[in-house]
This record gives sequence, structure tokens and C-alpha cells, in this order.
Amino acid sequence: MSDAPIILVFDSGVGGLSVLAALRERLPGCDFLFACDNAAFPYGTKAEAELVDRVDQVVGGLVRHEAPELVVIACNSASTVALPRLREYLTQPVIGVVPAIKPAAVSSATKVIGLLGTPGTVNRPYTRQLIAEFAPDCRVIPLGSTRLVEIAELALRGTTPDATELAGIITPLFADPTLDTVVLACTHFPLLATELAAAAPRPVRWIDSGDAIARRAASLLPGWRSGTDHGFRAHFTSPHGIRALYPALGQLGCREIRIRDAQGVTHPAPAPFFQKKQ
Repeated sequence: MSDAPIILVFDSGVGGLSVLAALRERLPGCDFLFACDNAAFPYGTKAEAELVDRVDQVVGGLVRHEAPELVVIACNSASTVALPRLREYLTQPVIGVVPAIKPAAVSSATKVIGLLGTPGTVNRPYTRQLIAEFAPDCRVIPLGSTRLVEIAELALRGTTPDATELAGIITPLFADPTLDTVVLACTHFPLLATELAAAAPRPVRWIDSGDAIARRAASLLPGWRSGTDHGFRAHFTSPHGIRALYPALGQLGCREIRIRDAQGVTHPAPAPFFQKKQ
């Protein structure tokens, strides 16, 4: 894989793994580095200025160290505020995650859409601008939840989500009986797609941004749409709590784990890490 382009996929938590899966499907020949800033998790509750500075520090350091061909900010909270700073100085293309409001507005028959994300994402001016631009004829019902992010993190660590709790969290979206589409505006939430659909009081369409991001990446790297998937590497900014992720990461195809803090210092990862058996 020495000549394969590196794609850096960045998030504050494990939600970016949902975007990584879509990217690996579209670009199997690439060398994927999943970078998780778990030392500063969660991003969704941080002030904008703090978030911009943190993303700039961590992503900038990773880019200097890894020299990726493409950078994907697989975090809605970071994408809504930090992309302009990164694009000022990075020479690589930078793809961000934006709530899938446009495709939701197009596909909704009733024009009543739920927007499920972190409180920061659903309330930011950028999101309101997207609604005004792409869904002016729709009623958009925002619902911010940090608890769903926690549940997704725990699920990847082996904790089964409680169906009753999930139902209670998403119930406000379904107060309008004509709602027919829900935008998953946090990359953590596709990890719970099956459980959310089961907890919903009625069937609706659930839309996320993963495949759209993967299509955009594939358009920038057209020569790598075929090849052998070699899994991915994972970097975390803290060793705290990651050992519980080892089984899931191994099953997903992770072949290496490293700890590299925000200052660029490398630390040993908690051992042992068992990869998925080939």
C-alpha cells in the first residue's frame, strides 16, 4: 500500500467510523487513517472558537505528520465551524459533513422533516442557513441530543442500547403525525440506525451524509475506486477508554492503533489489541 493515497478521516469520537465505512466501500484501494480526538470528546457541547482552535491544532498536526491526499472532517459539529480555517492553509482537499437537509427536502413527500443532531449542530446559524437555502418549503423539527452520542459510543464498546430510552429521546420528533423523514445530523447516529428505526413509533426515512461524502471523495480520487480493502489505521489523542473499543475496531478491520496527542507526542496504546482474524 506504499503508493496508495492516504485519506484522513477525523472526528472527536467514534461516529466518524460510519463515514469511514462508506469511504472504504467507494475507495477500497486507499490507505485510511481514522483519527479520533477522544481527549477533547465531545465536540458538540463546545463553544465555536474553542472548537475551531482545537480542530486546527489536531488536524493540522496530523496533516503535517501523515501527508494525506484528502482530509475528511467526519464530524458535523466541527464541519459547521472549522472548515474555513482549515481550508485557508491546507493544500489538500478538505471534505466536511453537513446535515443532509437538501436530499431530505427533495425526498420528503409531506415536507415535514426531523433534524436529529447534537445541540450545537442543530442550533448553529450554519444549519439554519442550510434550511433556508435547501428546505424553505419544509417544516424542519430540530432535536439536539448529547445522550444519543453517548449511547453510540457505548454501543461500540459492547453495551446494548436500551430501546425504551431511545424511544424517549426521539419521541418529540414524532409529535407531528405527518413527519416522514429524519436527518441524522451527527455521524454517531448512523451507528444506531437499526435501533433508532426499531424505537420509532412508525416507519420514516432516515437519511445521513455518509454516501454523499464517499461519492465526493471518489470524484477526487477516481483512480482508486477499485482495489483490495486493507482495513484502516486508527489514531487516538488519549488512551482513555479505547481498550473497550478493541473488539469492535478489530471486527471493522482496524490493523493498527496508535496514541498521538494534540501536541504530536506518540504514546503506547493499551495492550493487547487483537485484530480481526483474516
